[in-house]
Amino acid sequence: MSRIASSPVMIPKGVEVNINGNSVSVKGSKGDLALDVHQSVEVKQAEGQLNLSARDESKGSNALAGTMRSLLNNMVTGVSVGFERKLTLIGVGYRAQAQGKTLNLTLGFSHPVNYSVPEGITVETPSQTEVLIKGIDKQKVGQVAADIRAYRPPEPYKGKGVRYADEQISLKEAKKK
Repeated sequence: MSRIASSPVMIPKGVEVNINGNSVSVKGSKGDLALDVHQSVEVKQAEGQLNLSARDESKGSNALAGTMRSLLNNMVTGVSVGFERKLTLIGVGYRAQAQGKTLNLTLGFSHPVNYSVPEGITVETPSQTEVLIKGIDKQKVGQVAADIRAYRPPEPYKGKGVRYADEQISLKEAKKK
């Protein structure tokens, strides 16, 4: 059996979990999320924790049980604590400014880039070269960060571009004469 699926998902105080057939909904202080669990995975709730198991012992069911456990754990963490990603803009004249549901980026193009932020995600700019993306859905937060980074990924010679705050770029050596 999957070793990830064998560990339970702990439900913190203030988080409410409802299981209705294959549908699991999680409600917390930050918001609420729902997930349709695969039919080959069984979810049980007992004493402040969720236990997942495969309905049959096939390899695919065990893998799905581990995946569903990770998704449910991310949902519980998201509605109680939330997720955030931090992006850093490196380059002369590279700036970011959040205006409502739009993120205005100046990335060295001949035109400004306007990124409309999806529902459920908040974008903050503590400084002109930092972008903070927050939300309760881990997948959405990561996708928004990846979309913004894709406008100008870091280049390998000077390191200019949009990068994650914890990302390390190995710079290439310049061409020799």
